[in-house]
Amino acid sequence: MEKILEVKGILKIYPNGVIANKDVSVDIEKNTIHAIVGENGAGKTTLMKVIFGITQPQEGEVFYKGEKINLKSPHDAIEIGIGMVHQHLMLAPDLTTAENMVLGIEPLRGKIFLNIDKAFEVTKKVSQDYGFDIPIDKKIKDLPIGIRQRVEILKALFRNAELLILDEPTTFLTPQEIDVLFNTLKDLKNHGKTIIFISHKLKEVKQIADRITVMSDAKIVTTKEASELTEHDIAYLMVGRDISFERISPPEKMGKPLLSVQNISYINDENVKLLNNVSFDIRESEILGLAGVEGNGQSELIKIITGLLKASEGNIYIKGESIKGLSPRVIREMGIAHIPEDRMGYGVADKTSLEENFIVDRYYKSPFSKIFRLIWKYITNHSRKLIEQFKILTLSSKTTVSSLSGGNIQKVVVARELSSEHEILIAAQPTRGIDVGSEEHVHNLLKNTRDAGKAIFLISADLDEILKLSTRIIVIYNGEIVAEFTDVPKISGKYLGPYMLGVKKQEAAVG
Repeated sequence: MEKILEVKGILKIYPNGVIANKDVSVDIEKNTIHAIVGENGAGKTTLMKVIFGITQPQEGEVFYKGEKINLKSPHDAIEIGIGMVHQHLMLAPDLTTAENMVLGIEPLRGKIFLNIDKAFEVTKKVSQDYGFDIPIDKKIKDLPIGIRQRVEILKALFRNAELLILDEPTTFLTPQEIDVLFNTLKDLKNHGKTIIFISHKLKEVKQIADRITVMSDAKIVTTKEASELTEHDIAYLMVGRDISFERISPPEKMGKPLLSVQNISYINDENVKLLNNVSFDIRESEILGLAGVEGNGQSELIKIITGLLKASEGNIYIKGESIKGLSPRVIREMGIAHIPEDRMGYGVADKTSLEENFIVDRYYKSPFSKIFRLIWKYITNHSRKLIEQFKILTLSSKTTVSSLSGGNIQKVVVARELSSEHEILIAAQPTRGIDVGSEEHVHNLLKNTRDAGKAIFLISADLDEILKLSTRIIVIYNGEIVAEFTDVPKISGKYLGPYMLGVKKQEAAVG
């Protein structure tokens, strides 16, 4: 079969000494969907950055359509027909969806001014063509992260790339939306496009990929036809051991409610009601899963519980004590830990070290400080223990967070929150962007946290994760709780989908 891309002997060593790619060679055949999988830090994203012109390797060659290319920037890649949807989205936050869609290829009124009507028109058309419902006139910064990812995918498709790189494209989509995306990708393939598909969801890799390349420790382990590999085969090649995909066993018993959300409503500055009379309790030794399409009030609900937003109506109680009007720091002191959905926006200070990020919520306490002085020896030892326990790939605890891969940044956040003194954990997308081995590790830690009597509120766009971990599941749509399921083993992602999309609603929803 004809090759559209040939990568030969790529070596990439970052200034901090990390070897990201070592003698990496792979061929991408034209008109195929080629999946690349591997643990966090295995070198997948660096390889894609080389192909897309974001970074230049020290050694190796890249051939596109049989010709050697030397890309100095993403613009060079786009010019020759290579597009990429990044793991950390590359959108202008203060521009609207439509403005982002046409950025760099703006339709003009005259020779100077943006033709905003035309921008709205083409954005609406491309969203309809590919089956994604997005608000065309909203600023990116005002959209949930899931909607932003859809904009990024559409932006790449709109530029009509012949080779399209998708880095974790299904993270925020429902099963029904994933089906739409996969049908779109198959249509693109049938129309002569080639897709490089990076994902940690092995079920999806098996569903969509024609060929699969496994990376480990900055090198290629193997490239095979997808039909030759099972999910367990892929997982074993990635992490070197067997991975369990089974649902965790339910708790032996549950205790008293630790978190009580009562009749919470929220109206934003534009007078739009984003939450409507939301109520639920979470008990000791319980994981309550919240399922829903991104943008249906989950973000606002999390921020209200953690003190980042004030509710318009209702109240929240921690162990029977109201948190109304309290600051995020005081709420944390009452026993809440929080893994935020947007790790870069709320989870880390990316220009500071791992050590500083590990203690950002406890630096003022003993043994991390004494008489207004940080005890760096203890901080360093504490950080090294977390790095080892959570298998964070870094050369030093003093490395800046920005130098880590996306999955390893997620591990930094999870390590800090799970190592805090808490009784309630708000876990929003806790395994977003991390590999299957690390995901299993985090899941086991969440189970152990639950079994220690803690209450966990699990918010995840990954329905497999919701179904694997939850003791009980509630579904949110358009700011309301529309369903509750207590017999979780009998529930599937396909069954939850219609509730998440507002097609179905239980007669007696949670209240």
